[in-house]
Amino acid sequence: MASAARNLDDTLAALAEPTRRRVVDLLRERPRRAGELADAFRVSAPAMSRHLRVLRTRGLVEEEPGGPDADARVRVYRLRAEPFRELQSWLAQVESFWSEQLGAFKAHAERSRKARRR
Repeated sequence: MASAARNLDDTLAALAEPTRRRVVDLLRERPRRAGELADAFRVSAPAMSRHLRVLRTRGLVEEEPGGPDADARVRVYRLRAEPFRELQSWLAQVESFWSEQLGAFKAHAERSRKARRR
């Protein structure tokens, strides 16, 4: 359980930065070269490299394996599904908690309303 919590913390920390969230949005469409991402955000290659390093070390993205003819200097990144599944699972648990709380509040309000009518 501690590992899952740590993974969730890493995911949320990585996504706390707006540029990294926008990188994730672009990568949802398709894998992209690092240079293409830098151009899309009008940031320097080193700045994008730092963002991609954070996303990679937190496990949110990975480098796409290159074929035998791939240029080793060109890095293509894609999203990894697992961290987003873990995030979605946690959000579903939070949503369930609030749904239960709202359901209990609604039941209480309805009981109170009926009691006042008597």
